[in-house]
Amino acid sequence: MTDKPRLSFWQIWNMSFGFFGIQFGWGLQMGNMSSIYEYLGAKENELPLLWLAAPLTGLIVQPLIGAMSDRTWHPFWGRRRPYFLIGAIFSSLALLFMPHSGTLWMAAGLLWILDAAVNVSMEPFRAFVADLLPEQQRTVGFAMQSVFIGAGAVIASKLPGFLRDYCGVSADTGVGQAIPQTVHIAFTVGAIVFLLSVLWTVFTTKEHPPAADEPKKEKSGVGEIIDALKHMPGRMKQLAFVQFFTWMGLFCMWIFFSVAVARNIMGAEDTGSKLYKDGIDLANNCFAVYNLVAFLFAMALLWLGRIFSAKWIHFFSLLAGGLGLAAVGVVRDPMILQWVCFTGIGIAWASILSMPYAMLSNALPENRMGVYMGIFNFFIVIPQILVAIVLSRVMEKFEDFSRLNAVVIGGICMLIAAVFTLAVKNDSSSKSIKAA
Repeated sequence: MTDKPRLSFWQIWNMSFGFFGIQFGWGLQMGNMSSIYEYLGAKENELPLLWLAAPLTGLIVQPLIGAMSDRTWHPFWGRRRPYFLIGAIFSSLALLFMPHSGTLWMAAGLLWILDAAVNVSMEPFRAFVADLLPEQQRTVGFAMQSVFIGAGAVIASKLPGFLRDYCGVSADTGVGQAIPQTVHIAFTVGAIVFLLSVLWTVFTTKEHPPAADEPKKEKSGVGEIIDALKHMPGRMKQLAFVQFFTWMGLFCMWIFFSVAVARNIMGAEDTGSKLYKDGIDLANNCFAVYNLVAFLFAMALLWLGRIFSAKWIHFFSLLAGGLGLAAVGVVRDPMILQWVCFTGIGIAWASILSMPYAMLSNALPENRMGVYMGIFNFFIVIPQILVAIVLSRVMEKFEDFSRLNAVVIGGICMLIAAVFTLAVKNDSSSKSIKAA
C-alpha cells in the first residue's frame, strides 16, 4: 500500500463532520429515552431491558457492516460513504417518529430501528479515519471526531430546555400525547441535523480506490469475522478489557442517571410532577456539561496527542471520569454535580471516543480496518448487554437497590478500566498479520 498523503485541517474537518449529526441524534436518545419510557409507563426494573436495543444491534450490525464495507467499492460513492448515507436516512426517520410513540413497545421498537441505523452510519466512520490518514495523523483524526461528537451532544442535551425557556414551547404533553412538546420538536430538529451533517461528509470527502495489490476477500461476511477473531492482534486483546469496563460504566450512567436525579436526588414520586421534570432538566444540564467539556478537551487532544502517548492520556482521563461518576452517589449540590463530577466525565468521554481507536488503528492490517473496528465493538456492546440483564434482575429482587446505586457502580467500573489501561503494551508484530 502506498504512503497516504497528509491531509489539511479542513480536509480532516470535512471527513469528521458527519459525526456531529450522528452524535446529535444519539445525544437526544441518551438524554431522553429513559424518561420517554417512564412517560409511557415503564417500571424501574424494565429500563435496562428496554435499552437492550443499542448493544444488541451493535453486536450484530457493526462487525457485519465493517466486513461488508471492507469489500465495497463504487467509483462515485467509495467504500464507507454508502453506509454513512443509508444509516443516516433510516436514523432520521426513526428520530422523526420516536416522540409520536403512543405505547411503550412502539418506542422500544423505534429504538431498535434507530440504533441499528446509527450503527450502520457510525461503524465505518472509525475505519474511514484509518483509510484516509497516515499513522502520524490518526490521533488527530480521531480527536477531531471527538470534537464534533462533543459539539453535537452539547446542543442536543440543551435543546429541549432551550425550546422551553427561550422559544416558548410547552414542556407539557399535547392532547392524546404522552411525551412533551419540547421532545417532539427536539427530535424533529435532530432528524434534520443528522441527515444534513452526514450528507456534508459524503459530498465533500473522496476515498482512495483499493490498491492494485490489495488481497481479495474470499470469505463471506461471517467467515471474515470468524477469521479475524482468530488472528486478533495482541494490543486489541489488551484494549478489550479497557473497553469492557469502560462501557459497563457508561451504560449504567446513560440508563439510570437522568431518572436517578429525578427520583433519588430530587425526590420525585410521579413522572407528572414538577420535581420530576426539574430532575430531568438538571440531568440534561449535566449531560450538556460533560459533552461541552468533552468538546473542549477533544480540541486540546489535537495538541496533547502530539506530545503524550494515547495510553497515558486515556489512563488519566478514565481516572477523572470514574471518580466523577462514583461521586454522584454522595454529591447533592447541583453546581458541584454539573461542574465538578461531570467535568471529569467529560474528560473521560473525549478520550473514550478517540484514544482507544488511536491505539488500536496502528496495530491493525490496512485491508481489514472495517471488520476489526466492528469486532472491537464487541467489547463495547457485550458489557452493556450484561449490565441490562443483571441490573434488571437485581432491581427486581432487591427493592433497596436504586437507580443511583447503579450509577455509582458505573463509576467503579470506569476506575477498573483505568487500571487495565496500564497493561496496554505496544504490539509491534500486529502489522505482520496476514489478511485472509
